[in-house]
Amino acid sequence: MLSPHSATAVPTSSNPPPPRTATSDPRQVTMDTYWREVQSIEEEQEGQEEEEEEERKSMDGEWNGPTGETSSSVCPSCLFGAEVELDEAWLTEAGLSSLVVGSSSTEAPPAAEAVLATLTRQQAATVKKRLDNYNETLRKRNRQSIRDVRDVFTEPDGDSAGHGPFPTQRHPESPPRRYHTTTKTIRRNTNRGRSTLPMFVFEDQLPEDPSSPALTPSPSSPNTYPSPLSQVRRADWLLRDTPYSEGVAEHKRGGACRDCVRFHGDENREVQFAPVSPSHALTCADDLSSRDLTRLGFIAHIELSTFLLALGVQTKRSRPPHRRTRDGGVFGVSLTSLLDNDRKTFPGVRVPVFFQKLLGVLEQNGLQTEGILRVSGSAAKLKALRRELDRCWSVFDWTEVRPVDAAGLLKLFIRELPTPLLTHTHLSTFCSLLGVSSEVHQVQALQLLLVLLPEAHRNTLKALLVFLRKVVSHEDHNRMTLWNVSMVMAPNLFTRCNRGNKRSVAKQRGEMEEAVGGAHLIRLMIRHQDLLWTVPKFLLAQVRQMNQASNQRQFNLSRTTSRLLRRKNENNDRNQISELCEGVIRVHAPLHTKVSMAVQLDEQTTARDVTARFQSDTSPAQHLYEVGGNIYERRLHPDCSLLEVYRDNPRCDWLVRP
Repeated sequence: MLSPHSATAVPTSSNPPPPRTATSDPRQVTMDTYWREVQSIEEEQEGQEEEEEEERKSMDGEWNGPTGETSSSVCPSCLFGAEVELDEAWLTEAGLSSLVVGSSSTEAPPAAEAVLATLTRQQAATVKKRLDNYNETLRKRNRQSIRDVRDVFTEPDGDSAGHGPFPTQRHPESPPRRYHTTTKTIRRNTNRGRSTLPMFVFEDQLPEDPSSPALTPSPSSPNTYPSPLSQVRRADWLLRDTPYSEGVAEHKRGGACRDCVRFHGDENREVQFAPVSPSHALTCADDLSSRDLTRLGFIAHIELSTFLLALGVQTKRSRPPHRRTRDGGVFGVSLTSLLDNDRKTFPGVRVPVFFQKLLGVLEQNGLQTEGILRVSGSAAKLKALRRELDRCWSVFDWTEVRPVDAAGLLKLFIRELPTPLLTHTHLSTFCSLLGVSSEVHQVQALQLLLVLLPEAHRNTLKALLVFLRKVVSHEDHNRMTLWNVSMVMAPNLFTRCNRGNKRSVAKQRGEMEEAVGGAHLIRLMIRHQDLLWTVPKFLLAQVRQMNQASNQRQFNLSRTTSRLLRRKNENNDRNQISELCEGVIRVHAPLHTKVSMAVQLDEQTTARDVTARFQSDTSPAQHLYEVGGNIYERRLHPDCSLLEVYRDNPRCDWLVRP
């Protein structure tokens, strides 16, 4: 776990320490910022704690608060029940709900076999361990367990090898067989060739191997503000064709992997990870269809658990506390409810309109305000504004609202969400990332974890991080450094365990560790947000393979029919290979006068080149979509190399639309 700076003293009084007016230690300044924010939150909650505590006790019953700890009087069967619920929730989030006893899910996820067919050996071992624990707990509760785990993970016999439910395809779009292709063979091929992709290249180094293509530096984002004392490294791990969990075996032996060595900053300089050029056919989570995004979450969930286990980090979930959800107003209302109401007027909106309005007011009037987010407004004024906004915010006049009050409303909105922005389900996992010693692995784990957030929470968090980066970019005027902003937001995004003024020294020390740890995670999310929304290449490849396996499972063909169809596909593949050599695709644009167009690809052809042929002065911005084949739907980045996409998915359709 990250520990607080040794230079920061622990307050010995029962109350938080008073703010200091002047100090030369920036660490003490940031801790004072945290304590001020804590005091401000407690003042706003004054008079409500007793009522909330009584409600929490009555609703939680024998469960003690948000930590999920049980009282000493809880019976063993209740403990087993809680463990079963956690295992069932894990399996469901991994897309394996069909393996859960008495599952009543109305959704239609891919078959468990399709999910298992995409896993590497380590990922499969993580699933097997969870299934073993689930079965053992069910047996202790005298419930009927699911089928034996050996029926799910078994070695093939001589005759069945190569004749599993998912026969190996010889299509050009099939990726190299890095992952096992049946539910019977849970191992990776040992004879596959070494990847020709560049591994981890420093900004000031070139690949020594001339066969490894050098990456094209991408221009820095206009909203990225690296420190003069930062070291810029390209995030080449995004191009790796193997999961993160495959490269950290050294950690189990107490050593350091290549990522830790090559992406380690100096004592006085931080590492800034530069995004990889979009020409490498990478994608953002927002560019995938909801169906592909759901399946991406299945693999990311399994990979995150496998990755953290490989790093020696233990995660344990707890039951979320019960909180009252309001039906009206904007404060204390779930993001999903707010979006459902907003979409009646603004179809397709992704972030609650009220939240967007708050950010817009602050960006227009507050970015240059000294102490924005840190300086608190009047608690009485804040309560009055909240009542007025809850009554009818759509006609509210924002011209008289001071920036400090608007900042207070923003933080209040985040704290009052019935489900935290980072969700009850994943808050403990966020905190467990502090046990990861390397910052590069923390960023990689955050990348996987943010994929798991519900869509409304993910989009709202993304909008918040963009705003916080803008605040930091005006540091010369508002005096809000990156660490200062992170410290202010820590008690708002992460639920504090120790409430009230009567805190022992031990609790105060724990709260300071909590503050520093939460601020560290927020700092990482603000600094590296451009990377966090990018889907690693290996993750998208596993989604493609899951789609392919799921489609085969859906057809449920007999062996004879499969053999005949395979012969037909092989004939079609020969034609497609010749077409691939010629580099010709057909692009469809049903909303344009030019309904379709044949386009010849080369190494430099990008999505922008294709959409430009259909763009007109009066038409809205056009995008090129990859549809079908081994993906459901994916919006391509304008600078994406189409030839690389075509090689990954030669049977897809190409569609131009807004």
